[in-house]
Formats: sequence, structure tokens, C-alpha cells
Amino acid sequence: MKYPLLASPMKIGTCEIKNRVVMPPMHLGFAGFDGRPTEQLMDYYEERAKGGAGLIITEITRVDDWTGAAAFAQLSASHDYHIEPMKELARRIHHHGAKFFVQLHHPGRQNVGLLVGTVPLSIQAQKLTDGGYGKALYKLTPKVAPFMLKHNLVPPSVAPSSCPPAHFSGGRVRALKKHEIKKIEQEFIDAAVRMFKADVDGIELHGAHGYLIQQFLSPYTNRRTDEYGGSLENRMRFLLNIVKGIKLHCGKGFPLVVRLSVDECYDKIGYPARGYSLEEGVQMAKILEENGVDAIDVSCAGYDTMNYWLEPVSFEPGWRAYMAKAVKEAVHIPVLAANLIRSPEQAERQLEEGIQDFVSLGRPHIADPYWTKKVLNGGTIKRCICCLNCFESMQHNAYLGTHAECSVNPLLGHEAEHLPVTGRGRPAVVIGAGPAGLMAAELLARRGFAVTVFEQNDRCGGQLLLAAAPPEKEKTAWMIEDLEKTVRELGVEIRLNTPADVQTIQELQPAVVIAATGSLPVRPQFGGNAAPERVCTAEEILSGKVKVENTTVALIGSGLTGLETAQALVASGCRVTIVEMAKELAPGAWIQHKDDILPKLEAAGTRFRTGAKLIAIHDSHVDVQDVRTGKLESISCEKTVLALGSRPQTAFLDELRKVGIEPLAIGDCSRVGNIAAATKAAYEAVMTVE
Repeated sequence: MKYPLLASPMKIGTCEIKNRVVMPPMHLGFAGFDGRPTEQLMDYYEERAKGGAGLIITEITRVDDWTGAAAFAQLSASHDYHIEPMKELARRIHHHGAKFFVQLHHPGRQNVGLLVGTVPLSIQAQKLTDGGYGKALYKLTPKVAPFMLKHNLVPPSVAPSSCPPAHFSGGRVRALKKHEIKKIEQEFIDAAVRMFKADVDGIELHGAHGYLIQQFLSPYTNRRTDEYGGSLENRMRFLLNIVKGIKLHCGKGFPLVVRLSVDECYDKIGYPARGYSLEEGVQMAKILEENGVDAIDVSCAGYDTMNYWLEPVSFEPGWRAYMAKAVKEAVHIPVLAANLIRSPEQAERQLEEGIQDFVSLGRPHIADPYWTKKVLNGGTIKRCICCLNCFESMQHNAYLGTHAECSVNPLLGHEAEHLPVTGRGRPAVVIGAGPAGLMAAELLARRGFAVTVFEQNDRCGGQLLLAAAPPEKEKTAWMIEDLEKTVRELGVEIRLNTPADVQTIQELQPAVVIAATGSLPVRPQFGGNAAPERVCTAEEILSGKVKVENTTVALIGSGLTGLETAQALVASGCRVTIVEMAKELAPGAWIQHKDDILPKLEAAGTRFRTGAKLIAIHDSHVDVQDVRTGKLESISCEKTVLALGSRPQTAFLDELRKVGIEPLAIGDCSRVGNIAAATKAAYEAVMTVE
């Protein structure tokens, strides 16, 4: 076998797992209001069990409804009524030969204050209104919640001691009283007993990513002076009391794993004296082993240092493997670790090198439920491109009562909605081979249509090729590579260097035409006397049509495309000033992308001018106007680059309509958006085809 270690069985405690592939915890928002698993959630997990994963660990599962709810649609083990539905979920996962652990969790200071004290009331209101409360809540929350959070009109979250709020959550934080600590310890133990009764195979305690257990471990968030604070022994007391209680009530043979941030990574954001580092994290792992823990799930960082556990696209696969290796060399129990693994070759190599015993694949399992079967039996894997849309959409959609979405896999959350194979070999045409077009081509082919794709360029990719062009963004192109390979395996014909024309499409007599013609950069006219060669668009820079090196540049617009274009320019030796009309840089961009890119631009000497509107472009400078004061100023530059967004490209759609062909428009030619919006539109369009 090509990957013998990956395919080999291994035990965690008394539980033998058929291979070394683990689907680790990831909250996506599929659970019921009362914490029960919904059919949608069970379908989601069962699909990954069908896909061959050896071990599946649930998303964050709360033990406390009052201070410990991290989301409305979150799994729970806080009441006896959770036992039977979790038993059904365990049965469905076991049916496919996978083992099933439940991760128990309390968010502590990383809770959103809106959820403190409200979940028990919401559960009762949902029952009394026969579901009407939830519908009303999700209509109201998107409007009210941001205002309440911004003005601290919510209860404080809890932590071991009074400390600064989490970078991501904000709000206020209060210290737990000792009797509250004892109560939460018992809640963890009681939840584990319930899951033992639900026939799950083991428990994982979430002691990572800055949640409550890790808050006790960290001297930054644990400033107590009693037996729960100070020394490492005292800081571990909360976790060890839970471990001992679970072992006492569930038996020493019931597997218990601790997910542990072994390094808080504060040094990586400029605070080396804050929190704890790898040396102390390894010591924690050793103490956990001594106290009967059956495996360590190695992770790192927290929400204050979020990009170091939930990495954006710029991070190198395997960059944090040294942390898992340090733990592996210090303990004699199995080590699980994610380590940003993005290929079976990397997974097998890290097993061979003794870095870890199990390979945790989080986002890769969202992108491709059948990762394991494809690796062991052959098939094209849909690789995760680290775009972070799963997490961003989960956070956004939590206020709307829906779930996370995946750029690569639009079927996420639709696992039970099987594609109807009704194409019967009928011809179908797709115009454009970007992410929307290729996704539509794949889904049409799976439905049994004979698909022809027209692409005017010499390669597939569309706008995604521009997204993959800046430094450190190469993984973005994986999506096109995987889609193109998949559609060719399905028999789709891709005609490169072939603009679609009305006559050819008419000759094919297609049952359906899907248009994914993309967008064009917005290029408004400004005052000034700049020569045409002095002005270009971000698209022209990223595509290589225009080369700009070792010069001064005014880049107009700080959206994500603008920031990534600035990265490409500074990498070419340019000195860049970014001009943004809004008060803040990259308005609307996900916080992790800004946290990743902005420090690099600052380190390269990039200047930022916010609250300024472009008025005129000249050969040697641009004129901008302060949007608050109206004052004019000049910014010197030898080149002006416009990153002002895109507009749908619809001209050919109008030509088709003139001859009676009504195309289904998807992606940017319908509405300019991100990759996930494009692939979601492709899925929805294909599902409407009869």
C-alpha cells in the first residue's frame, strides 16, 4: 500500500482505531437549539464516517448552558435528554467502522456575552412557541446583536480571574468564584458520564485555543492567588480535577484525550513575556500522562493569536510540526496533531518521522468528506485552500440561524440531498472555466449531462488565478487544479482558447446553458493629466499584463484584492501608499486576513491613508480629499494602481437572450462575490435543472 502507516490501526487507550486519520472538532452550526444533534448534523458526520476517517471527534459540545454556551446551534451534553440522540449519532458513525469521541468544552472569556444566561431561556421559549421563537430570534439578532456587543450591553463572560477580554470576542470578563469552579468541574464530569451512557468511544477535553480549560493553564488569564492559580501545579488543578473525576466515574478503560495548546504563541505577535511557551506546554503534557490521560491532541495558540491555530493561506503546511514532535518525544501515549497537513504524502511523512501518531484533518474533511477513501483507494482529493471561509461564514451565519459554508465544497450541509442523475446524456454548455463554471460542469456531469465548457483563455481559473498570484497565496490555485482534473475524469470537454459564440452553442442544442463569464475591473474616470501608461488596475498587476518594479505607487482601494496587490508590489521593490476612502483599512474583510497581511505591509514600509477620496491622477502624484474636512492633499507616486472592485460581465448573456436562449447566470457575472458564493450559486443552479 502506498501509505502503509496512514492505513494502519492504532489504539487510544483500549479503543482500536482502524487507521490514523482523525476528523477533529470543528463547530459549523448544525446542532439544534437545545443542543440535540439534528438530522443535518448527523448526515454531516455520517458522510465523513462513510469517507473512511478512523476517528471522528465532535465539534465543541457544551457542558454548561448558563455561562458555557458558545453558540445557539451548538451540541450539548449538559442534560440527560442529550443521551439518546447522541447514542443515535454514535450508532450511525459506528455503522461505517469509525470510532466516535465527544469533545467537551466551555468557552470562558471567549464567550460572546450575548449568550451568557440566555440559552436556557431561549430553549424554553423555543418549546413554548413551537419553534417560532427561533425564527423571530434570527430575524432580530443580526440587527440588535452588533449594537449590544459594541456598547457592552450584555453580561460579562467568565474566566479564572478578571483579565482582558479575548481579542476576537471583546466584551467584559469577570472572575469565577470558587463554588462556580467546582460546579463547572462537576458539569464536565457529568457530561462525560452521559456520553459514556450514549455509547461514544471516548472523550476529548478542549484545553486549547484559549477556552476555559486553557485559561486556567495560562498565567495571562489565570491570576488567581488560591489553590487554582500561581504555580503550574495549581494552574492545572481545574483540568486534573476533571480528568480524575471522569476516570473515577467512567472507568480507567474509557479513553480520555486532552486537546492542549502547548504554546500560546504570544511571542509571534510581539508579546514574548505573555502566557506560556512550548517548554511549559510539554511539561503539561507529561503531567497529563502521569494522571491517566490516554492521548494528547497537540495544538497551539488561542483567539488572541488566532492565525497560529486556524491558519490563513499564507502559512506553510507543517510549519508547527515541531510542537507535536516535542510532545511526542516527552510522552509515551499517542499524540494527535493537525499541523496544517494538506497532502497524504505530508501525512505519511510526519508519521514516519515520529512527529505524531494520528493525523488530524479538520478543514480538509470539510472540503472533501472522502479524503481517506480517496487516499487509500485512489481518487482526486478536493484540497482545502485555507481561505477561512468556513470559519468566517460560520461566525456570520450564526446570527442568521444557518451554518458554515465551504468554498471548495458547496454540498456542505446538503449531504442528504443527493444529485438526481437525470441528464440522460443530454448536452449542456458552461461558459467560463473559473471556479463557478468548473463547479457547475462537475455537478452537471455527475447528474449525467454531456458537458462542454468554453473558456476564452489558454488555461482554466478565471479570477481565481489572480487571487493565487500574490506572494504566499499559491494554495488558492489548488482549487482549480482539483476541479479541472475532476471534470476531465468525468468526461467533460474543456475548449480552451475558445470564446463562446451563439452559433456554436445553438449547434450543440444544449438542454441547459450556464453562464459563468466573470467580471471586469471597475475603472472610473478621474480628473488629472496622467498619461495612460501611468495608470493600471490591480487585475493587470496580478495577471502580469503590467510589470511594475522598484517605483513609487499609489494604490487606490484597500479591499482584500488591494492589500494582496500591495503585497505583490512591495515584493517587486515598490514603495506603496494605500489610499482608502473608508475610516478603516479593508472594510468588510475578515479579521484574520487583515491580521495576516497588514503587519507584513507595515514591515515593508507601506504607508496608509484612510478617510481620503481620490480626486485626480497626475504623472507624479495623485490628489486626494479628506472625507471629513474636505482638505486637499497630494501623494507623490510614479504609478497609480486602481483596486476599486469589479462589475459583472454580461454582454454575451444578452446575445444569447436575443436568440431565445436563457442562460443560468452564476458567479461574478450574476453578482460579484467570493469563491464560496460562486460555487454555491453553481450548486443551486444545477439543482434547478430538470
